Amino acid sequence: MASILGIDVGGTFTDFLLWQDSLPASGRGRLTIYKRPSTPEDPARGVLEGLREMAARPQEPLAARQELEVAHGSTVATNAIIERKGAKTALITTHGFRDVLVIGRQTRPNLYDLSPRRPPPLVPDELRLEVDERLDHHGQVLQRLDSSQVERLLDELAAQGVESLAVCFLFSFLNPEHERLVAEAARRRGLFVSPSHEVLPEHREYERTATTVANAYVSPVISRYLSRLESELRKEGVRSLRVMASNGGSMSPQAAGRLAVRTALSGPAGGVAGAFQIASAAGFDRIITLDMGGTSTDVSLCPGRIGERDEAQVG
Repeated sequence: MASILGIDVGGTFTDFLLWQDSLPASGRGRLTIYKRPSTPEDPARGVLEGLREMAARPQEPLAARQELEVAHGSTVATNAIIERKGAKTALITTHGFRDVLVIGRQTRPNLYDLSPRRPPPLVPDELRLEVDERLDHHGQVLQRLDSSQVERLLDELAAQGVESLAVCFLFSFLNPEHERLVAEAARRRGLFVSPSHEVLPEHREYERTATTVANAYVSPVISRYLSRLESELRKEGVRSLRVMASNGGSMSPQAAGRLAVRTALSGPAGGVAGAFQIASAAGFDRIITLDMGGTSTDVSLCPGRIGERDEAQVG
């Protein structure tokens, strides 16, 4: 008997949806829904307690958990960005590009606002550092990376208690050699490291830098959370865990911990996919979805299909 448990962790509530296929008594499947308060200080605890509470209910016993597959959607990364509760993060970039993260693009959400306020960047001024290295637009080395300079910068970051590091060099999507050298040196010191060639190997400096920094900011939080959750679920006999990604697909816990920014819209993406599936089954394929949680509200337009975007803003 196959069983799939969907778990959505929000800032206020954690929802469980259990599908049990072909029950022995009836030969039919059964859908069980359960809801409990989230535990924001330790999201894994709310998941594990909910699982045990479901198993303890005599009227709707949980299926044998060694046959259970878990699909997990979460707003843990989303809320960490919105509430600014990520890791203490630094950025190392090419000389002259430390302020790309602040300058951004010439876009103004409120065009006629006479007193606009920009949200502070995820990495403050003093933790945005530069190294003397340069590649040309073909990825050829113009100035080689100085490893001794890198070690001095890492010493500085260690003294400031930095936990996670974003590395984003000009044209590294064509030649990641310099980023790899910095990443290796930082990982030897026990830092979480997000090199841009692993996170978003594409052109456009601001978008690549911002995404890489966001990944570095939330990766330690998500990695610790998923590592503990997977370990505890295995003790409960759960067979496998998959994590919803922002594109509506799923990832392994290891991939989600390493590329945590790809889960920033994990919960909202699952809501859109589920709503569109239900609406389509009911004969409606042009819908607007509304997913209201305790921290944020998400709206999606589905004009006969689930929309996709290659850019998004969180927070």
